[in-house]
Amino acid sequence: MDALTTALIELGVPAAALGSGALYARAKLPRTYWATVGLPLTVHRIRRDYENVMEACGLTVEPSFWRAMASSATNRPARPAMPKIRSITASSTGLRIRLRLARGQETADMLNATERLRHAWGVHAVYASEVKPGVVDLRVVGFDVLRNVRMPRRATAKSAGLLRVPVAVRADGTVHYRDFRQVPNGLNLGANQSGKSMYTRNLVHGLAAQPVALVGIDCKRGVEQRPFAPRLSALATDPGEALGLLLALLVEMDDRYDLIRAHQGVPGSVAAEDVTADIWGLPAKVRPVPIVVLVDEIAELFLAAGKADEERRNQIVIALIRLAQLARAAGIFLDISGQRFGSELGKGATLLRSQLTGRTVHRVNDLETARMGLGDISETAMLAATRISPDMPGVAVAGDTSGRWSEIRTPYRSLSEVADRCANFRHLVPTLPRLAAFRPQVASAAAAVSVPPMPSAPPIFAPVPASE
Repeated sequence: MDALTTALIELGVPAAALGSGALYARAKLPRTYWATVGLPLTVHRIRRDYENVMEACGLTVEPSFWRAMASSATNRPARPAMPKIRSITASSTGLRIRLRLARGQETADMLNATERLRHAWGVHAVYASEVKPGVVDLRVVGFDVLRNVRMPRRATAKSAGLLRVPVAVRADGTVHYRDFRQVPNGLNLGANQSGKSMYTRNLVHGLAAQPVALVGIDCKRGVEQRPFAPRLSALATDPGEALGLLLALLVEMDDRYDLIRAHQGVPGSVAAEDVTADIWGLPAKVRPVPIVVLVDEIAELFLAAGKADEERRNQIVIALIRLAQLARAAGIFLDISGQRFGSELGKGATLLRSQLTGRTVHRVNDLETARMGLGDISETAMLAATRISPDMPGVAVAGDTSGRWSEIRTPYRSLSEVADRCANFRHLVPTLPRLAAFRPQVASAAAAVSVPPMPSAPPIFAPVPASE
């Protein structure tokens, strides 16, 4: 960094201009600043002060007996042992430092020191994760990647794999995937204008190009999911249609279990390696297509205004619980969105929520709502969800019941962009006779209804500037 500055000054570039340009780039073009200034400066600072920083942050241990003996024999003071740098890998958002821990150290020591390391190295954030026993990765983030979020180019649906979709960027600069094979059912909570719909758009955008069936339940008359109609195998836009669709999904689930049972056959008639208890072990030629069910507002399915609605509500809740409990092996997955999802919705709400392993909580209005989604994951995650700023829509806390969680933000995608992608991949809509009655009708452009123009409002999400 000093050599670069000296060279520019020798070429006649004033030092004041260099300083002003660096400050402007740091504020407006953080990726450019990191690549040109922040990265080399941080690497230099880490290598120069590494030993002093480790000692100041309490990441040293007493030297081993043999090292102490060798130091005594040479009349030199024994230096404390500390983690050794095995590699430093640069990225567009930060650094990854792989460390070999000293004897007696554990990953928790690095986790407890990340905040001190952040200040010592002058970076935005430092995260620690265990690679294997004795080896830890420190992920250094050079700037706030959630401010103007951009999905890395490598994060494509093709590279992600079947039912594994890149939907957001984590605070440490890595990609956050929604993996239905690993976490079959998910819950997406958040207040109005918090980013729930943008999360769903990114999910549909990734799934549209995959050989899966998409099923939508949107009781707001379909305003959120109707634009995806060319790619949807079924769509319900009111509680009555939702009940019929859920019952059809239960029949489809039973058909798939009959298929699995038929393929198992009598013991001895099927090769041991071909015996399976889910659709993934079936031969490709008979394996049914996986189904992803997207529920836009769960409260609309739980609310009841009278006795007739109460009976329908109970049937809907039972159907959802059965799907959440049993449908994973049949290749049917749920992703449910809502503003709140607690016991106040009525009987069955808590039981259904317990089956939704993956949790994504956007900005919420009260601590109780955060507790509904993250209370059984981590108290820290729950508090983080209540501190999301209203001017950062799309920021959320994502975790699962293993206790792991991270702060994420979905990139901006316009509704027209996702709708066009669904239209482009309409040929991937599978044939599902059980759901044929709920297949949405796609109107042609000529039959579109003209409506008078209305005053436009600025979007809640702002697209990332082209320069960034």
